[in-house]
Amino acid sequence: MSDDGNAGRSEGWLKKRAYGRKLKALLADSPKCFVVGVDNVGSRQMQQIRQALRGKATVLMGKNTTIRKVFREFLAENPDHPMAELLPYVHGNIGFVFTDADLIQTRDTIVANRVPAPARVGAIAPVDVIVPPGPTGCDPGQTSWFQALQIATKINRGQIEIINPVHLVTKGEKVGNSEAALLQKLSINPFTYGLVVEAVYDNGNVFDPAVLDITEDDLITKLHVGISAVAALGLEIGYPTLASLPHSLSNAFKNLVAIALETEYTFEKAEAFKEYIANPGAFGGGGGGGGGGGGAAAAAAEPEKEEEEEESAGGAGGLFDDEEDDWKRLDPIPRLNDPVGGGGGGGGGDAGEAAKEEEKEEEAEESAGGAGGLFDDEEDDW
Repeated sequence: MSDDGNAGRSEGWLKKRAYGRKLKALLADSPKCFVVGVDNVGSRQMQQIRQALRGKATVLMGKNTTIRKVFREFLAENPDHPMAELLPYVHGNIGFVFTDADLIQTRDTIVANRVPAPARVGAIAPVDVIVPPGPTGCDPGQTSWFQALQIATKINRGQIEIINPVHLVTKGEKVGNSEAALLQKLSINPFTYGLVVEAVYDNGNVFDPAVLDITEDDLITKLHVGISAVAALGLEIGYPTLASLPHSLSNAFKNLVAIALETEYTFEKAEAFKEYIANPGAFGGGGGGGGGGGGAAAAAAEPEKEEEEEESAGGAGGLFDDEEDDWKRLDPIPRLNDPVGGGGGGGGGDAGEAAKEEEKEEEAEESAGGAGGLFDDEEDDW
């Protein structure tokens, strides 16, 4: 028995020595490392994660006491090594993922492998658990069990149906016996488990894994905001900085140009501004005026065009309108009974008698009536 015991102790000692050499080599050679939590991760799931990271990273687990001992031996051999920043994270159920590949891609591979799991009694809920409304598949004889959990139900088609959503477990709380039994009865696996990245080591810097979600665009935006703040502060207090210097030079140039415009003093860069104020038409202002003249000519041409369209579309009414205008423009025609100036007396008397006879005839025709007389009178008047 003593021989077997010595053999067992020597084998365990050799395994620890081999583990220590492997961990020291990874600490010395790996520029990047993840500290991961492995709560509720089974051996089969761990094997799948190792296969996914094969050739990209090395997953190393172990007892915390052994890991701390190896860390202390490594730091004693390598004083002030930056890996000492990882020693405070060696507590709880943790492991290491050493890599020299891209941190974001490696992180995505680590967290991608997650397995749904049932809610066990006493487990800490990583998320809120809400049971949706709907049929449960339970017979009506189990109604009292739901009433004990204060869950509103009804009987529908021979089975119990939950009426409203039920907030069963709150994140961070322990899962009780009743909650675990209900979730098991409803065949609900509310939790998913996998490796959880707790810290990231990169060339001597240890930071939160959320930093990996920051993109280059976010960094550039933050940089612009910081430079703008520095420039504004420098301009306000009159302290020149690299950020505020371009703005100071621009403001000084504006002041010099303003002085040159108000006085006879000038310099090379201000000549263009003075020429523009003295002769704005030379910088494209005259072209606008020419365009305006063309617009006026076009506007004047539009009424003429409309008049031509009206004349061409006139018809019979337009013809009579033209004639009426022509008659109005003619001089009045002297009537037969009007005195004619400059003539002889005898001729005037004969004309007067003829006019009287003609008037008598017209009166006779008017007394006879009829539409034709009316038109005849008008024709004679003309």
